[in-house]
Amino acid sequence: MNSREQIIGNYVEGYNQFDVDKMVLHFAENILFENVSNGEINLALTGLSAFREQAERAIAYFTVRRQTITSIKHIGNQTEIDVDYYAVLKADFPNGLKKGDELRVQGKSVFTFLNEKIIKLTDVA
Repeated sequence: MNSREQIIGNYVEGYNQFDVDKMVLHFAENILFENVSNGEINLALTGLSAFREQAERAIAYFTVRRQTITSIKHIGNQTEIDVDYYAVLKADFPNGLKKGDELRVQGKSVFTFLNEKIIKLTDVA
């Protein structure tokens, strides 16, 4: 396992454990985060504090959440992972999903690295 895979594994472990400090351990201060759904960016954040705030808010949405890495591909300074995502909602959502509903989604995350730090993270569902 190379260092990028270890860093990404640490991020995913932190995500699954609701541990924001572990998630951001290898993030650059100027991290760029994008969430892409149906081919469109629906959330973009710049900076570690903005990402941390969003990650801490998101904890309130789920009783369980788990990303399972199914594949890893390295391309230049980027590493792309495919993930199986599972979550159980902690509250009702405006889109009609209810507390206790289970989510199962397949997606991918693209991590861009500079000097062993993650400078960009793009989640695609």
